[in-house]
Amino acid sequence: MAAASFAIALLLYLGLDLPEASPAQSYAADPDNVVEITYGSAIKLMHERTKFRLHSHDVPYGSGSGQQSVTSFPNVDDSNSYWIVRPQPDTSAKQGDPITHGTVVRLQHMRTRKWLHSHMHASPITGNLEVSCFGGENESDTGDYWRLEIEGSGKSWRQNQKIRLRHVDTGGYLHSHDRKYTRIAGGQQEVCGVGDKRPDNVWLAAEGVYLPVNQQK
Repeated sequence: MAAASFAIALLLYLGLDLPEASPAQSYAADPDNVVEITYGSAIKLMHERTKFRLHSHDVPYGSGSGQQSVTSFPNVDDSNSYWIVRPQPDTSAKQGDPITHGTVVRLQHMRTRKWLHSHMHASPITGNLEVSCFGGENESDTGDYWRLEIEGSGKSWRQNQKIRLRHVDTGGYLHSHDRKYTRIAGGQQEVCGVGDKRPDNVWLAAEGVYLPVNQQK
């Protein structure tokens, strides 16, 4: 019941529609079932090797673009690690549609409403491609576009499935590692973009509120 109550509260916060006659429990991921990631779901992305969660907060970078910083965070229960999965604008994709390999998606930070973004600025610790949060509800550009690459034989994105996200504009893979910040974001890992496939750019959809697959055609 606690998971169901949390799911309803989060959905109300997001302004998402509850399908008629759907039990509240359907919105909380069940580890015993195969759960597909659909548009409108609010998820946490876990870095596969270090188990940190992709994270942002209303703190700007002190270098590079000066945009809102993105890190990976050690604690599972932090509310600043939720991301809403959105389609590209001007597509026919709807809330509840599943997401297949090769699809371009956007990730919207739930708390600040900004988009996961990248560009050619240098990341603060390693000098790779900076990953930031940028824009807002009515402000988004191609720097917010990420192509889903599913590892293995699966065709659609599922919870706990290994994936990579490749930035469309720069070609950089969403990446983290065990190099940590020591000051404002002390203990949090750098998130950046790198141009080649490495073990440290594999992620999994972990905790979240997963909207059921839209059955309408």
